[in-house]
Amino acid sequence: MCCPRLDARRSAAVLWALLIGIPVLTFAEEPKSSRPLVFTADDPRLEWGPCPEFLPAECRLTVLQGNPAAQNADVFLRLPPGSAIPHHWHTSAERMVLVSGELHLTYDGHDKTILRPGAYAYGPAKLPHRGSCAAGDPCVLFIAFEQPVDAVPTKAAPGQ
Repeated sequence: MCCPRLDARRSAAVLWALLIGIPVLTFAEEPKSSRPLVFTADDPRLEWGPCPEFLPAECRLTVLQGNPAAQNADVFLRLPPGSAIPHHWHTSAERMVLVSGELHLTYDGHDKTILRPGAYAYGPAKLPHRGSCAAGDPCVLFIAFEQPVDAVPTKAAPGQ
């Protein structure tokens, strides 16, 4: 298929967006790069699908632009209030902006950061992290991936 460099150990978690059928928005016959796109998190054109199995069951994901199996895909990730994001890492660096809610984010070896709407965060490739969506509003996170989209669950190191 798309990614022969993936090993069997990661295959269940890698490229989950394609494997579980997360839809990618398409507009007529035009290539995406030739058409400007504007979305809000509640845009009725967005098709939300399930997240990887290790994330909360109510977690949802939608691809905003690009192909999750290729470079430079953008997604919205929606988490219910009070939910946890288990320890994991991504092959790609990720650039994030919190759209709604309050997200507590901790990268291994770094202090916890609290993101509020409008906050930007950068996560280096392969740096394990975990998070939680505070009680109150759902957390909607815009994430731009540089490499194909993946999420590899791990066990947190002692003290993390």
